[in-house]
Amino acid sequence: MGNAYSFYSESYPPASTFSVDDIPDLSGQVIIVTGANTGIGEETVKALLQHKAKVYLAARSQDKAEQAIQDLKQQTGGKEAIFLKLDLADFKSVKSGAEEFLSKEKELHVLFNNAGVMMAPVPLITAQGYDLQFGTNVLGHFYFTKLLLPTLLATTKASPSGKARVINTSSFASRMGKLDFNTFKDGPARRKLSTITLYNQSKFGNVVFSSELARRYGDEGIVSVSLNPGNLKTDLGRHLPGPLRNIMAYLIHPAPLGALTQLWAGTTGEGLTMNGKYLIPWARYSTANPEALNEDLGKELWTWLEEQIQDV
Repeated sequence: MGNAYSFYSESYPPASTFSVDDIPDLSGQVIIVTGANTGIGEETVKALLQHKAKVYLAARSQDKAEQAIQDLKQQTGGKEAIFLKLDLADFKSVKSGAEEFLSKEKELHVLFNNAGVMMAPVPLITAQGYDLQFGTNVLGHFYFTKLLLPTLLATTKASPSGKARVINTSSFASRMGKLDFNTFKDGPARRKLSTITLYNQSKFGNVVFSSELARRYGDEGIVSVSLNPGNLKTDLGRHLPGPLRNIMAYLIHPAPLGALTQLWAGTTGEGLTMNGKYLIPWARYSTANPEALNEDLGKELWTWLEEQIQDV
């Protein structure tokens, strides 16, 4: 009953009381949005640019990113995002992307861990042999965040608010997920699972990571938030089979609505008080899957994640 009610509430949310017009002036703020050349990532960048932030548009494809940057420039009256090459499914790309950013900036006020892979074919894996969905959605973002964490912490000391934010885009699927550590890397156990099970696991992992980040660094000024952006009309569902895409057509909303919840968390004064919170469409508080808030599980996942990147 709980998940059924949550599904209805999060699939058909009431009208938002927050709009992009409520975003304050972001002059002087440096922000990264991953997976930002399309969908809610692109809409997030658009709103940030309109409110005078300096925005790095992080994406795998330079061609697609540059097209998005040009489109956004036209839509925002000449405001231009900065391309940051980032493939979250490859440690080398994550490291070089972080190094590129750090060579240009000394502060990072908000990191939107927005990119994601949804229901990819099971045979697909990352460059280092991890499940593509977990490797991209969780491990890649973890590594990117860890590399940027010293700068985020430095920003808390320089910022008038004393805060820096990490906004982690999850999904309603987190309510159906759990962690099976034997399936994070490719192998027989992983290949026995369906792509939707692997997706649910990765989205659950987003919340576990976000909650653990909040516990570890909240006292040092890091605000870590996870959220379900909603069922949206984006290309995230490109791997879905035709019949499921047809069903989803009755549930999805325009991409600009999907950006609202993360913009609420990432830009407003109220967002500075949201450390450890879980949000749902549109710009509402909720409670995450209780298992995702388990402190022992959070520590176990964090330890595993750190072990994967220690020799990169």
